[in-house]
Amino acid sequence: MPKYDKMKKIIATTAAPAAVGPYSQAVEAGGTLYVSGQLPIDPATKTMPESIEAQTEQCLKNIEAILHAAGYSKNDVVKSTVLLRDIADFAAMNAVYADFYTENPPARVAFQVAALPMGAAVEIETIAVKP
Repeated sequence: MPKYDKMKKIIATTAAPAAVGPYSQAVEAGGTLYVSGQLPIDPATKTMPESIEAQTEQCLKNIEAILHAAGYSKNDVVKSTVLLRDIADFAAMNAVYADFYTENPPARVAFQVAALPMGAAVEIETIAVKP
């Protein structure tokens, strides 16, 4: 159930993995939804797939579940940040990402980081705006 504040609404859904720290899955403020970085954890099994392709797909499924819980869709996404454990995985991640955002993809940045929580190969955060 969303929690309300004068300036923001906290979004939480069991259709995506629970936060692994002191943060919200997403926060809506002023018609903008800020989705925290999503790890490739299956919310039902609490497991992470092996391949970069499957991990990217799971991250995007988690994002879509949070968007839906907040009343948004992937068409409302304006910006994504993709964190990769290994930039050599960029092409494989990009192919799955392109299948998810088939029309009018959001702005995006992708870069390699030293490490990601729980040994993940990819983490994706997203910003969506209501028209």
